[in-house]
Amino acid sequence: MLVLNRKAGESIRIGDEIELKIVSVEGGQVKLGIDAPKHVEIHRQEVYAAIQEENKEATMFSENLLELLKSSKKD
Repeated sequence: MLVLNRKAGESIRIGDEIELKIVSVEGGQVKLGIDAPKHVEIHRQEVYAAIQEENKEATMFSENLLELLKSSKKD
């Protein structure tokens, strides 16, 4: 993990297309501005984890449904 110190108004670049800008620092909170192309998905970690879990559950449901359909055709 790369750790950098930045002040409000400063930024970092990720590749050629993504810029993270420190908008403000107040108490224990840092506000970030993210400039990235529209095709780049940006989520808070807890939202990303929830999406991953829902995708996992949907895949399991699809696999179970497919197995059920296959077994019903055999009968």
